[in-house]
Amino acid sequence: MHFGDFQSICLRTALPLCSVVSSETRLDEYFVTGTLPECYARAVELSNTMIYEVGNAFIHIAGIFVCFIILFNVKRKYTAIARSEMLIFFYLFAALTIASLLVDCGVSPPGTSSYAYFVAVQIGLVGSCCWALMVNGFIYFQIWEDGTTKSLLFLRLTSFLIFALDFIVAFITFKSWSNATVIKTHTTMLFIVMYIINSAFLFIFVISQVILVVTSLNNLWALGAVLLGCFFFIVGQIILYVGSEPICNSSKHYIDGLFFATLFNVFSIMMVYKYWDMITTEDLEFSVAIQETGIAWNGTNNNNIKKQMKESVLTRSELEFKNNGEMKNLLEIS
Repeated sequence: MHFGDFQSICLRTALPLCSVVSSETRLDEYFVTGTLPECYARAVELSNTMIYEVGNAFIHIAGIFVCFIILFNVKRKYTAIARSEMLIFFYLFAALTIASLLVDCGVSPPGTSSYAYFVAVQIGLVGSCCWALMVNGFIYFQIWEDGTTKSLLFLRLTSFLIFALDFIVAFITFKSWSNATVIKTHTTMLFIVMYIINSAFLFIFVISQVILVVTSLNNLWALGAVLLGCFFFIVGQIILYVGSEPICNSSKHYIDGLFFATLFNVFSIMMVYKYWDMITTEDLEFSVAIQETGIAWNGTNNNNIKKQMKESVLTRSELEFKNNGEMKNLLEIS
């Protein structure tokens, strides 16, 4: 094994990409493409349909519901910092969860022509999520104004570019494009994109938030949420890449490391939301006034909303003044 080779990884855990890449140092006798893990979760036949990673599928479904709950709560925090940007991040994670559900359960089974597309989309969404999380971390410092058209356009455009880059790197590796200079056994670039670059995004986010909490916020609960999220993520990765085979053998092939890795990833996302909820303060009076007056909120221009709120308040004051004047006139007449 050398740097960028997926041999040892694919032997220990059943990653989706292991079915479409091969190793330079180990090519299976019967599996020319792909590396078969030593132990993996068994498939279940239901109505003449093979369903893979059944236990992991339930975690993905639960993760989708968690994403919907988080999105609902984020949308209700009308004046919270980076509200619209966080919505983009959680939308990306929801899309990643759905893509992972389709890939892990075998909607497009390994060996089919479309399987490589699904795996490449999954890898691209992972990169987009990591990038969007890092950008949101910088927005918390209020380096630029959140919720503006420029801020949202920047995040959407760069997230799409990261997705496209990761997708292309994965797909040309799976399909052996570029005149055979990039083939299924040349996985160094894919390894760098998946593990080095994405890890750098996450590392920058964590360090920046620790600096923010320690130097500016002085909120130990927020720091605890960051550390707990890191704990869940790291434990999930250790179980995935180190403990998958023992778990698979001890559970008699019903579950493997992907089950716990997915579960702990959901916990990590919950901690990301909890951290954001702790460090953002909402003007409750302003929020309630928006709902009472029926002012439309699109999260793109805070100044326009505040202007509408002021106009609404002035209108109410004028009405109260007018009503008070009418009452005085009635009292004088009586």
